[in-house]
Amino acid sequence: MDAAWLASATGFALAMTASPGPNNAMVAASAANFGLRRSLPHVLGIALGFPAMLVLVAFGLAEVLAASPALQAALRWVGTAWMLWLAWKIATAAPATAEAPRRGRPMTLVQAALFQWVNPKAWIIAGGAILTYGRPWLMAVLFALTALVSLLAWAALGLGTARLLRTPAALRRFNWAMAALLVLSLVPVLLG
Repeated sequence: MDAAWLASATGFALAMTASPGPNNAMVAASAANFGLRRSLPHVLGIALGFPAMLVLVAFGLAEVLAASPALQAALRWVGTAWMLWLAWKIATAAPATAEAPRRGRPMTLVQAALFQWVNPKAWIIAGGAILTYGRPWLMAVLFALTALVSLLAWAALGLGTARLLRTPAALRRFNWAMAALLVLSLVPVLLG
């Protein structure tokens, strides 16, 4: 492994994990609504789930999907439906008040890990990483590390935003903005 490859692969992994997308929007909304500690399983699920997906894609799952356009279409529509449902849940989450404490719960580690399989951005990144950089095990480690850093930054953004949004109406607007970001992340999938 040479230093130029490592720098390039790390930069790619960091850019992909830090850029806005479904995972980051959901983590920011989770931290804003449930706090950082309760959102950590969500963060860890993504940081572990995506690298696992990347390795499986590298070792043949991509070929299975490429051979089955019907399976690809089904996965795309199931993923889109689930992401729209998640966007609705984020948008309509009632802010906690003294009279009505927070109901619901953030995504679990397993739910967040499994979400990667229906996350269109994750599929695009996994394919691009393998085709461009190869070395799936090393790419998995790089993505785990950069995802952890990026997701914690997005969680901190959500947490900081929640502290600024002191009224239930302001937090509701933030939730709607995060839901809109999640829906907008689907546009390339639906047009592609």
